[in-house]
Amino acid sequence: MYPITDTLISGLSHAEQVERLAAAGASLIQLREKHASPREFYHAAIEAMSVARRFGIRIIINDRVDVAIAVGADGVHLGQDDLPPERARLLLGESRIIGFSTHSLEQALGADSEQVDYIAVGPIFQTCTKERSDPTVGLDAVREIKRRTSKPLVAIGGITIDTASMVLEAGADSVAVISDLLSVGEISERTRRFLAALG
Repeated sequence: MYPITDTLISGLSHAEQVERLAAAGASLIQLREKHASPREFYHAAIEAMSVARRFGIRIIINDRVDVAIAVGADGVHLGQDDLPPERARLLLGESRIIGFSTHSLEQALGADSEQVDYIAVGPIFQTCTKERSDPTVGLDAVREIKRRTSKPLVAIGGITIDTASMVLEAGADSVAVISDLLSVGEISERTRRFLAALG
């Protein structure tokens, strides 16, 4: 499971979310911030990194290579409109993680030849966490992309505790979750339930 933070959905700071997710067993967490200024996100990420280091877990920064470098994060997750992966790799070096979002088989095939560590694909199902969501790709696309690419595949978009297993069975190596993890009850308990459901 690949948890992604969201301050609006959770009502908590990134640091508070990281603490609750890590305490329940999450080992890698993405900090996602679409509304704060770069300066605000930088300070929030510094606090979250402090918590993460205490728990010995890894932090991925969404979109912002500059923030990832500034706070010493373990990597960055890039979208189609962000800095190209090859440029991010030059800035981050070989040791840090780079993930890349795709929304179709064509994009995923292109990403497979990029200098990225994993490919994200989605939205798998309808999602409410993006203002302008791409069309859903569905489980058949997960199967086809997994068959035709070589990098680890992270599925994202509308995945719940009830659908996560079938997404993994379709070929995803991990499921990224936001809403069903952060808005359904207490985060630590929900995380434990998610991890138990995934075996």
